Amino acid sequence: MKKKILLVDDDIDIITVLETILTKEGYEVISANNKKEGFELMKSEKPDLAILDVMMTTHFEGFEMAREILETPEFKNLPFLIQTSIDILTTTKASVQDMAREFRKDPNYKDLQVLLVKNVTDGSAGIDYRTESGESVWFPVNGFVRKPVDATRILPEVQRLLN
Repeated sequence: MKKKILLVDDDIDIITVLETILTKEGYEVISANNKKEGFELMKSEKPDLAILDVMMTTHFEGFEMAREILETPEFKNLPFLIQTSIDILTTTKASVQDMAREFRKDPNYKDLQVLLVKNVTDGSAGIDYRTESGESVWFPVNGFVRKPVDATRILPEVQRLLN
């Protein structure tokens, strides 16, 4: 049975490219243009993986959807990737959340709205972002996919999470 991947992105060109890459590799692909449509498809289609864009209807809609996935018992075990053009900070520290907190204290990084942190030794990753009200929010992710879309980058991440 084909593994099913949900793409949530408001850019039809990105969806088309990702759909082409993933379908060619034998995956079934379904897509949504925003968080609301994405959750409706998650409920009806039960995907094996989700790939979420960050900026859609709002600047942090993809992050908000990721948090809701983690907080919804039905979906909390669904692996997901965050697709972004934001630079990813890397570390070898055991806790990526602790590393994000250290970056927040560093004068070079403390004013950034979003910190994406990945441990290069074990692959753990997470996001620390500031909401519009200034609240700092942390949550773990399964990984990041850099924009622009590149098959040589996205396929290994998809295969890692689906195998």
